[in-house]
Amino acid sequence: MDISALLMIALAGLLMIVVYLKSPDSVGRGLNSSFMLIIEIAPRLISAFIIAGLIQEIVPPELIARLMGKESGFKGIVLGTVIGTFTPGGPMTNFPILASLYKTGIGIGPTVSFLTAWLLFGLHRIIVWELPFLGMSVVVVRVVSSLFFPFVAGIFAQFLWNKFNL
Repeated sequence: MDISALLMIALAGLLMIVVYLKSPDSVGRGLNSSFMLIIEIAPRLISAFIIAGLIQEIVPPELIARLMGKESGFKGIVLGTVIGTFTPGGPMTNFPILASLYKTGIGIGPTVSFLTAWLLFGLHRIIVWELPFLGMSVVVVRVVSSLFFPFVAGIFAQFLWNKFNL
């Protein structure tokens, strides 16, 4: 178990104590809400972990290395940006899949460009949230003004990785 898991367990325990001291009956309601959230999210998490594991078996490491590996250069960064832009879903699905690709051999530049593009340009979020709430003009200005960030982030990440032998 890593430190982040231990911290989350400690925080959950601390919150249970605080809630109990405030209102002992609230602990049961809070745990029931937590259980319902687990039931709702579990299918997505399980599916994401299965997909992540199968990607490692399906995608040949040499293909990943050629297209998005450490030596793929700007081509890998562009591909990471494109894939990140068109990958739907939230962190629960994307991080296990990206971790799987990283373990298969994707370079740091494409990894960072994927994450940056996914966060900035997630097409599903633009369609479902930004366009209806902000309108086309705001979305176009936001996307155009941040268009180069995934590329710059990927290039800079690769530079730092190489410079400090990480």
